[in-house]
Amino acid sequence: MPRRTPGALRADQPEARDLWAERVSPALDRYRSFLRQPGRWLYLPLSDCPCCDPVDARDDLDAALRVLPRRDRAELRRILAPLDDDFRRRTLPDPTAWSLSLWHASAWWRRRLYER
Repeated sequence: MPRRTPGALRADQPEARDLWAERVSPALDRYRSFLRQPGRWLYLPLSDCPCCDPVDARDDLDAALRVLPRRDRAELRRILAPLDDDFRRRTLPDPTAWSLSLWHASAWWRRRLYER
């Protein structure tokens, strides 16, 4: 397989910047704002609005991890690590998530209990 030229590699970078600005940054803001709730336990908002759903935000971040270039992916993982630790610390495992659907079972953040 031929190597890519430096110009071709640089051409990919604006796409990563666009993805970061359009999808990653808003999803990180939603995830962080959810985790800023005071108290020991996390509470979901009562609305069904996807812009308020931390699970939806974490899904967007996971999707970005699959398509970002290696350096950006590493940076996003570094940012997500303490946020995910906080999410795990302030929620409990949901033993019934596996039986709900494959969607619930496919990601650890969907297999957590938090107050509704």
